[in-house]
Amino acid sequence: MKLQDILYKVKIRSIVGERDIEVDDVQIDSRRVKKGAVFIAVGGLAVDGHQFIEKAIDSGALAIVCERIPASVHEDITYIEVESSPEASGYIAHNFFGSPSEKMKVVGVTGTNGKTTITTLLYKLFTSLGYTCGLLSTVENRIGNITVPATHTTPDVISLNFLLKQMLDAGCTHVFMEASSHAIQQHRITGLRFAGGIFSNITHDHLDYHKTFDEYIRVKKSFFDTLPSDAFAVSNADDKRGMVMLQNTNARKYFYSLRTLVEFKGKILENNLTGLVMSINEQEVHFRLIGEFNAYNLLAVYGAAVCMQEEKQEVLMCLSVLTGAEGRFDYIISAKEKIMVIVDYAHTPDALLNVLATVKKLKKGFEQVITVVGCGGDRDKTKRPVMAEVACEHSDRVVFTSDNPRSEDPVQIIKDMEAGVGAAARRKYISIADRREAIKTGISLAKPEDIILIAGKGHEKYQEIKGVRNHFDDKEIVRELFEELDK
Repeated sequence: MKLQDILYKVKIRSIVGERDIEVDDVQIDSRRVKKGAVFIAVGGLAVDGHQFIEKAIDSGALAIVCERIPASVHEDITYIEVESSPEASGYIAHNFFGSPSEKMKVVGVTGTNGKTTITTLLYKLFTSLGYTCGLLSTVENRIGNITVPATHTTPDVISLNFLLKQMLDAGCTHVFMEASSHAIQQHRITGLRFAGGIFSNITHDHLDYHKTFDEYIRVKKSFFDTLPSDAFAVSNADDKRGMVMLQNTNARKYFYSLRTLVEFKGKILENNLTGLVMSINEQEVHFRLIGEFNAYNLLAVYGAAVCMQEEKQEVLMCLSVLTGAEGRFDYIISAKEKIMVIVDYAHTPDALLNVLATVKKLKKGFEQVITVVGCGGDRDKTKRPVMAEVACEHSDRVVFTSDNPRSEDPVQIIKDMEAGVGAAARRKYISIADRREAIKTGISLAKPEDIILIAGKGHEKYQEIKGVRNHFDDKEIVRELFEELDK
């Protein structure tokens, strides 16, 4: 592909050198640069790609995209000075891989909670409707029936467009992807053409990155601001920022709600361990998913499917038999004691509150609710005391433990959590830094038929400590402990 062709839509300030040259690859990581590649020097939080321009040239790069041309240039290298390297990387990657998003129906889902469940349900729904689909989620990426492990909620810009190209080549007609606030801010999805966008909800999260809640909201909203006029935008009317998200979009606007009369109106009729019975636009349906938060997820999926011209009755019929994403309200019940353990990814105060509210509704009588919860290291510290407060307020007993401490001391993270607990609730909790021991303690505190929530990691099969990922699976630990209990 010609260099000039992959620069389509890029905001160029100046060019030094030839643009009518053949390009074999594009990279934002200098370590991956090979002969014939274009290297895009992107500034990051920790490392500035401009520092590696010479290394990229030594590795065979024939063109450099940068925000400032180096003082010393090579005669045989083309330099493209752009207004924004991250933005340019989005357009360049999309162009280089043949603009795959323009040849499929790509739907992006953004919000604090629910993204993974909504995208997974959409993928399963449209697959059951007979389409070949792609999925890009926190839990996994899928190309048709082939699973590709996920390392980020939204992959880097090169990997993302490469995956979309693979999906197109595999015959995918629809792609459902999470659009994280990091991905939007870092232009990882810039250049993609979306057939639609879905907003789930917004609560405090990622303030370690975005610094203020207003900035977090602005970034989420910018996704809808850039949707084309022939796209659809579906938003949660019951979230107080649901209307704001769509106020400047050119897309067709639709809303879903459990409380007000909108295009996609739902009502919960029953909510128990066998699932949800809901009325959706006056049609009564039984679903296998549990909880009010899943009622919202189901409404979002139903709304998006209808916006894509799918037949309403068939959509509801297919949705009624689907299960959600791994690590989202997964439950295991011990054989003898009938102790229920729920493993959930809830890692924000609002998500934890939603899950605990659902747990309370599952209680039949005087069962205890025991919560095992931690907070991630190197992430938003402001939510730690709030998470602890929510856990203590809505549980009978609480075990504070480590999540993924990363480079931080798990004991200090727990101390940050404990600061949110008032004097009256201090007898409710104990702190155990070792997560396996914390889970074991939670189970030992339980009496027959009690409910234990293990929150924070969900689908993850690892625990990251001091930069090392160690195998750790909450569900695996629970099964092992239940085997011992049931002997």
